Amino acid sequence: MSDRRADLDRFYAMLDELEERCGGKRRLAECHGRMGWPRRGVYFFFEDGEVREDGVSPRVVRVGTHGLGARKSTLWGRLSQHRGSTGGLMPGGGNHRGSIFRAHVGSALLASGEWPEVIRCSWLVGSSAKPEVRMAEYPLERAVSDRIGAMPFLWLEVDDLPGRDSHRGVIEADAIALLSNVDRVPIDPPSQGWLGRRASRRLIRESGLWNVNHVQGESSGRFLSVFASRLAAMTRQSRR
Repeated sequence: MSDRRADLDRFYAMLDELEERCGGKRRLAECHGRMGWPRRGVYFFFEDGEVREDGVSPRVVRVGTHGLGARKSTLWGRLSQHRGSTGGLMPGGGNHRGSIFRAHVGSALLASGEWPEVIRCSWLVGSSAKPEVRMAEYPLERAVSDRIGAMPFLWLEVDDLPGRDSHRGVIEADAIALLSNVDRVPIDPPSQGWLGRRASRRLIRESGLWNVNHVQGESSGRFLSVFASRLAAMTRQSRR
């Protein structure tokens, strides 16, 4: 436990430096594709009201990347899937079937409020849906967009090629494993009011993260040196 705590403290210290290099956290609701995003990277989401054990420092609630096997996938492309749509027939909505982050948040919102039964029956069902189903789900998709859009986040540029040995994959998997509280003494547990406590997946409720993959893994600590090297190579940005 002591080693994990030390690794967490080191990780959060590097996130503080990352925030300086990013020019501050951003919120997805205020983002667009012309904000100087790196082509590839790893992102770290926080939530208002979710803090570490010191009661002050924001705690990470989701770690993610994009297309480890897809050469054309981009960081902003993945972030925009999580953000949802800004125009079209259902502005402010989105597609939770194309974003597992949206799917998880939607499942928790379903459990914490009154929603039509038609949405409860279709949410998380299938990899695609007919237009009438998407329209029925629209109110919940909007609520998901509002929730995720308000979350502050940081991003680390990691522009290496997709593949099994991608540094993006190493950072994502090991960071999640380090942060996760599944089957171990909790460090930096979520608040009692954290929405994720109502998620449909046990691994979300117990990990304290909007993640399922890698939450039962063991962090080797290797990612910390990889993270540090990528952080050192990242140029400072000003807020746009």
